[in-house]
Amino acid sequence: MRITGGKYRGRNVLCPPGVIRPAMDMMRESLFDILGPLYSQSFLDLFTGSGCVGIEAASRGAEPVHIVEKDKAKKETIEKNISFVDTDIRLFMADVFRFIPTAKMQYDIVYADPPFPMGGKLRLLQAADRKGIVKPGGLFIIHYPSEERSVWPETVGSFTFTDERKYGRSMLRFYRRAEENDEH
Repeated sequence: MRITGGKYRGRNVLCPPGVIRPAMDMMRESLFDILGPLYSQSFLDLFTGSGCVGIEAASRGAEPVHIVEKDKAKKETIEKNISFVDTDIRLFMADVFRFIPTAKMQYDIVYADPPFPMGGKLRLLQAADRKGIVKPGGLFIIHYPSEERSVWPETVGSFTFTDERKYGRSMLRFYRRAEENDEH
């Protein structure tokens, strides 16, 4: 896997042992083209796998970047992968559903790439809404298989659907959190 743009463009990222479904280069590049420059924006990568998406965010100016992975067998590889990043990037070894309620900050962008076979992915957005983990006006982006498209509603709490992109079987769905004066 390679970083597709920004400061670290072309850098190789190692694939850790175990089950992993890395975000396709084309999809990852498209995602970051949609987001544009990320200077001074905070970024959270849930289910990081290799750390590639978090590194991509840092490469394009995001800071701080927090990445979350529960599989301890991936820790050493992720640490090697993020070792060259010279901005604030931090790995949390935790289950995502335990990390969200204990998160110490809000993020401009939260990207979730759960395993495709995982059921109940909508719970991620619901947990993010309950905790307020996304800053007002910020984005929650979920990567999921196209056959689950009907599961995703237009609104979830303070989040409203804004965009969706298809890449083969993969879907990216974007939700924007309401600005504080828009929330009830």
